[in-house]
Amino acid sequence: MKEPRAGIPDIHQLRDETQLDLDKVGVRGVRYPITVLDKSEGRQHTVATVDMFVDLPREYKGAHMSRFLEVLNEHHREVSIGKLPVILTAMRERMNAKSARIVVEFPYFIEKQAPVTLAPSLMGYTCVILGRSDCGGVTLGLEVRVPIMTLCPCSKEMSVAPHNQRGEVRIKVRFNRRVWIEDLVAMIERCASSDLYSLLKRVDEKAVADRAFENPRFVEDVVRLAATELLADPKITWFSVEAETFESIHAHNAYASIERDKTKKELR
Repeated sequence: MKEPRAGIPDIHQLRDETQLDLDKVGVRGVRYPITVLDKSEGRQHTVATVDMFVDLPREYKGAHMSRFLEVLNEHHREVSIGKLPVILTAMRERMNAKSARIVVEFPYFIEKQAPVTLAPSLMGYTCVILGRSDCGGVTLGLEVRVPIMTLCPCSKEMSVAPHNQRGEVRIKVRFNRRVWIEDLVAMIERCASSDLYSLLKRVDEKAVADRAFENPRFVEDVVRLAATELLADPKITWFSVEAETFESIHAHNAYASIERDKTKKELR
């Protein structure tokens, strides 16, 4: 698409006097409809917040920010993890850049049944698709944030009323084959004392409390259990797991993390 000139000077094309290359320039906070693959339903439509960046060499004073939106709109309703390589390539070409990055954050909903009454409800999870394109090729990643419940193992040993708390696990993965959001969520929830639900009746609440009591977990336990499963999954090439619990009897949070690149052999 050619931009109308009408004799208007293009200040962006002027050389920058500082002679400094910029790592990232672009737009942030663009709200846009996207389509995500749904393991049970085929597709799920949601609304994302999109950030788009390219590098900017010293030869240019600024980037044409409107071109980011042009690229996005050219892929109207086709913004998905499978389309990101095409979008990233278009960003580089349109902006004459060496590298391009995109961050697509969106809510994703999974139907869950209460443990006893089986009452259905939708549980929301924050997901992020991350993409980068440069001379080395295209790198794609997926982040899923999963709310969990943990019950303190130490407290269980000391008290008839052990304390528990909500927490959040942030899992980031790179992969060589398709990875389902649903599978990552289920894996993290298995590693917690209990998963969370949007809708629970009293008998369900008892079942959740009993499950947590039988599965006490430190944040360290959650991270190690998740890492063990990810290390055994041949689809995962790299991962990062962070767990943070919002402590109920402390004025601070508990935190643990692990990161592994499975394409590299660790030195022992």
